[in-house]
Amino acid sequence: MDSPPVPRELLVDIFLRLPDPADLVRAAAACVSFRSIVADRSFLRQYRKLHAPPLLGFIVGRNNFQPATAPAASAVALAADFSFAFLPSSSNWLIEDVCDGRVLLYEIRRKKGIAFTFIDLVVCDPLHRQYLLLPPIPDEVFTSVEKWHTFLVPPADNGVKEEAAEETSFRVIWMARCGDKLVALVFSSGTGQWQAGPSHSWSDSFPCLLSRTGEITLSLPQYAYGCFYWVTTCRKKLLVLDTGRMEFSIADAPPEAKGFDCMNTNIVVVEAGEGRPGMFVLPVPDDTTTDLKFIIRHNSGGSSGQWKLDKTISLGFRYYFAGSMGRLLFLCFGRSHIATFYHHCCRHRQ
Repeated sequence: MDSPPVPRELLVDIFLRLPDPADLVRAAAACVSFRSIVADRSFLRQYRKLHAPPLLGFIVGRNNFQPATAPAASAVALAADFSFAFLPSSSNWLIEDVCDGRVLLYEIRRKKGIAFTFIDLVVCDPLHRQYLLLPPIPDEVFTSVEKWHTFLVPPADNGVKEEAAEETSFRVIWMARCGDKLVALVFSSGTGQWQAGPSHSWSDSFPCLLSRTGEITLSLPQYAYGCFYWVTTCRKKLLVLDTGRMEFSIADAPPEAKGFDCMNTNIVVVEAGEGRPGMFVLPVPDDTTTDLKFIIRHNSGGSSGQWKLDKTISLGFRYYFAGSMGRLLFLCFGRSHIATFYHHCCRHRQ
């Protein structure tokens, strides 16, 4: 007597428990019915929520991909084009950000007879050799810009994404200082257009961020649970951008982080689990201590909640922060590599 077939619901539950995506691929190759389950979009969404995609490597410099130890990393290194030869003809593309297997690049150019510079922005997928050239920043905005920075927004995990657009949609934030104002524009691949984002006056809304000279300095953005964090000049406060509400706010920095120079990479924000942002803090560069402090923000993320020291970790050697991604922290020996590795962590969707 033949055994009754295993119910599809039970197979889904079994496959969701497979910890390694490679095991999932092997299961899909076993038979047609298994493959139909694994290839289903709703199943893949559930699997990705339960299992973070593996770190595949780093992009070092302009186009040098350094694969990690994940089994798929070497395959990606061979299959992807990290020379970006498939982009519009130019040799001046520079990497601005990397997120979820996409790379944001920019090119600076000048228009004849005009004093200020323009930028071209492109988002590409090196593995599939696809790209989208973003529309130009409006001239009326760009002409008044003093400093600018552009970054990709990780996909929100709020359960309300559109199924058809989930795999290909992305957002880009262009943030700039215009006089005493901080302005932001948001590009959505869904609309193909830039839209006005939040705007605030430094002197009115954020007086605590002004230094003695009136100059405002921010670290590179660090992301955790839908919010970007910047360490500010005064080092007692964090600038926070909630990408869900698209609002700026100010958060208190933990006592362990105060007094550090925000341009040094000794403060890194990570995801600590259960929706709580965490922060790793290393001693100041001239300190011989090798203890690493880990602080968790309790209650909630964004600008609310209280920081609490969770643990102190002895590294044994003098490391420096190279960056972070999700719940991962990257350390390196040489300070000369910090700027190269920072924020160029490449993680691709399975």
